[in-house]
Amino acid sequence: LGKGPAAPPALVAAAPPALVCVPTGCGGAQGRFAYKLLRDLFANYSSALRPVEDTDRALSVTLQVTLSQIIDMDEKNQVLTSYLWVRQAWLDAHLTWDKDAYDGIDSIRIPSSYVWRPDIILYNNADDRFGGSMETNVVLHSDGHIMWDSPAITKSSCKVDVSYFPFDGQRCRLTFGSWTYNGNQIDLRNRLDAGDLTDFVENVEWEVLGMPATRNVITYGCCSEPYPDVTYTLLLRRRASFYIFNLLLPCIMVSFLAPLGFYLPADSGEKVSLGVTVLLALTVFQLLVAESMPPSESVPLIGKYYIATMTMITVSTALTIFIMNVHHCGPGARPVPPWARRLILHHMARLCCVYEVGESCKSPRRAPGGRVGRGDAGIPGESPGGAAAGSCPQDCCLCHHDSLLRNVSYIAGCFRRHRAAQRWTGEWKKVAKVMDRFFMWVFFLMVFLMSMLVLGKAA
Repeated sequence: LGKGPAAPPALVAAAPPALVCVPTGCGGAQGRFAYKLLRDLFANYSSALRPVEDTDRALSVTLQVTLSQIIDMDEKNQVLTSYLWVRQAWLDAHLTWDKDAYDGIDSIRIPSSYVWRPDIILYNNADDRFGGSMETNVVLHSDGHIMWDSPAITKSSCKVDVSYFPFDGQRCRLTFGSWTYNGNQIDLRNRLDAGDLTDFVENVEWEVLGMPATRNVITYGCCSEPYPDVTYTLLLRRRASFYIFNLLLPCIMVSFLAPLGFYLPADSGEKVSLGVTVLLALTVFQLLVAESMPPSESVPLIGKYYIATMTMITVSTALTIFIMNVHHCGPGARPVPPWARRLILHHMARLCCVYEVGESCKSPRRAPGGRVGRGDAGIPGESPGGAAAGSCPQDCCLCHHDSLLRNVSYIAGCFRRHRAAQRWTGEWKKVAKVMDRFFMWVFFLMVFLMSMLVLGKAA
């Protein structure tokens, strides 16, 4: 350090502490020229006016946006919070210099408040504080070109369509434009055809498919001049794994419990309770989905699935009550109609693989006419006329023959009516069980088809 010539004391005293001259080869001379350049550039400069030599010509401003991170997507309030790097470039005609006159300095970095800046803002801003970009430095080149890179956390309004939630995709627009300068004063253009995604930090909920950029020139109702803007359309697709494992699969598993209520025995007393419990569980899931969705007319796909499943479970519970009423019809029931016996006890029972339901294999078979003969009353030898074969003549009988016949006939009639009531009750129980099995398979098929329909939307 002691080999170079010493700096003059007056120059050392005049130089600011940050620009103190150091020996040759260490850049001290260029620091002095940078200080002189800064003083000469801003001696008569004003950052309040548009920096053009001809005020009738528009100043060209290029815009480039880099998406760094998606912080939050609030579907309920329809607000997208993102972290952006915004790069603006323009030509300042009043900030040019000859780099040879300043020791070859081609560019300097100065605070952005020193120079004129275009009032480019986010049109669809949803932040109540209207926070702008950070006050970062600008890069000023010798030919007057200025490049301003500034990070910004933006909250933009985004129209959220949750019709296919959780397999939905969103299109969120970020529209940048000048607030006071029209197209005749600032010509805003996009530097690239799409936003930069090279430094994007992956989001756990959303997948970014692209970020195309378009330039629009719009004439608003307030003014007759055109206003150009650059719109970046953020194409998002939801990662549905979280919602599939936490909302959809539990609902599907609970839904498959509803048809099993038809398989429960009618005497267990839990058929209706199972349906009501499943209905309450689906109501809880429906409330969880409704809390995170915006109150719009479009019902999400998972909400439609919940509503359809709840409707199906409500119908199955009502059918269960009806079938239990058929099962417990009691001894006062009428005989099963012929059409029901033919359709349910023959065809549907064979279709649902229900055999020997309601009576055992050792039960006595009915007569073809459906009536029980007097021999079924357990009184063998009783003749149709009322006299027993081989009995003593009426004149020689010591017992009261008429009274005995009446009592025996009454007992036989009661027994026949009891057997008929048992037979009718068994038939109605068989009808109820066949209907249980039939509706169980029907509702199993309905749950399966609805589940496949919802999961097929993921493709």
